[in-house]
Amino acid sequence: MKIKLKLAILMFFLFTMAPAIPTLGGEKEKMKIKISSDHKVLTATLLDNATSRDFMSLLPLTLTLKDYAGTEKISDLPRKISTQGAPSGSNPSVGDITLYAPWGNLAIFYRDFGYAEELIIMGKVASGLDKLSELDGKVTFERME
Repeated sequence: MKIKLKLAILMFFLFTMAPAIPTLGGEKEKMKIKISSDHKVLTATLLDNATSRDFMSLLPLTLTLKDYAGTEKISDLPRKISTQGAPSGSNPSVGDITLYAPWGNLAIFYRDFGYAEELIIMGKVASGLDKLSELDGKVTFERME
């Protein structure tokens, strides 16, 4: 009987307290990616959400980026990615990596833009922002270790 009680207490602890136990390093593992084209290399950190995780599952991935409205670089993705739990829209800023859900395309902003319905922010360019507006044509997205 004492063993069952101890086991019950242990199970209670694991299921109620375990989410509060920090990971090694004290924070969640960050999803970092490298974005490269010709001699340009950018790095980015993705948010921990369903859309970003589904995007990461596609990597490595080579896309053809093109300019859109003098504000962002866009490309079709090979398949629709998850929008589960996403907000109804967002207000992107320079460096934001997003999914525009109605079109199912990737959009990386090099200029600020106003609020847009069904725009999901997946992450942000961490380095190489000055090269963002120059990204055109074939661009490779890869996980960073």
